[in-house]
Amino acid sequence: MAEQPTWIQQLQQRTPQFAESYLAQRENILKDGAIPAKYKILMTMIVDAITAHPDGCANIANRARAAGASEAEINEAVEVAYLFGGTPALVTAVNAFRTS
Repeated sequence: MAEQPTWIQQLQQRTPQFAESYLAQRENILKDGAIPAKYKILMTMIVDAITAHPDGCANIANRARAAGASEAEINEAVEVAYLFGGTPALVTAVNAFRTS
């Protein structure tokens, strides 16, 4: 598993039981269901773009790739972020093109 973001690491250090509960809930919600996992992950990337989290957007895009999302799907998710978040979201969404 990839290294957790700093905010999750801080939760794990200070409130490990809560962090474990949060991570289990996130895993359950983002797994394949009626909506495939890769699309759920792309949705989270769009939200991170709209709320101006560039590193989160890049990291989530890489999770989407690992879940099977194609570059064309990443590109279209960036366009959706722009449609609903405007230019600020587009500037953040472009971080989805970072692969490391």
